[in-house]
Amino acid sequence: MSPATDASDLNGDGFRCVNCGRRIGKLFVQYSPGNIRLMKCDNCKAVADPYIECEFMIIFIDLILHKPKAFRHLLYNVLNLEKIDIKGISLKSGLMNFILDAYRVSLLIRSKGSRDSSRSSLEFTWTCLKVFLNVLIGNLIFVTVLWIGIRVLLRLNYHICRYREILLAVLVSSYFKMFFLAMMVWDFPFASIFIVDVFVLSSNTVAIRVLTQLMTSACTVLCLCAHSAKFLASHWLLHLL
Repeated sequence: MSPATDASDLNGDGFRCVNCGRRIGKLFVQYSPGNIRLMKCDNCKAVADPYIECEFMIIFIDLILHKPKAFRHLLYNVLNLEKIDIKGISLKSGLMNFILDAYRVSLLIRSKGSRDSSRSSLEFTWTCLKVFLNVLIGNLIFVTVLWIGIRVLLRLNYHICRYREILLAVLVSSYFKMFFLAMMVWDFPFASIFIVDVFVLSSNTVAIRVLTQLMTSACTVLCLCAHSAKFLASHWLLHLL
């Protein structure tokens, strides 16, 4: 945990400075429509969140570059748990991740089997059931390993380790899965699936590091274990079913 950030400061919702992670009451003061003044952080004396005045594409590029400031802006100041419908966003993000994971598994199944279009409806139904079970069990194992690991690393601190924040951070930081949508339209090498997996792993690592203030090495090992458990479970089920 960063020495500049107290453990008590990690508890609770609210806006955060994207530079040091400290809580801040206001991000800006609005004098009139289109006329605002960005607030400075009392701790680091820098502008608390300069991303407020940035275009979406600039923020998205910084997220792709894995800049912690962009992740703090997204997780704390955009997805503020006091201001948004956390259940609605979590359900929509979870459904999107589930669908993209299902497409990923279907690509793996297709690469191992034939592409005969004359398959029976029973075989098609069985394939859909395999995909559903694979994605469901794989994600349950992933979330379980991740949750247990964070609880252990944070010494079972119930105030810091909050399930909804961790779940939302993982779902949102898995945005690299959207590249599977491009694979529905264009042909990509089979290795592209695992390249996307690596980017998702690294993005999850940055998000959890920003959320928990744990060391980068600890977050990397934690996410690697969770993704490895999901990967092994998925491939075991592919051969079992």
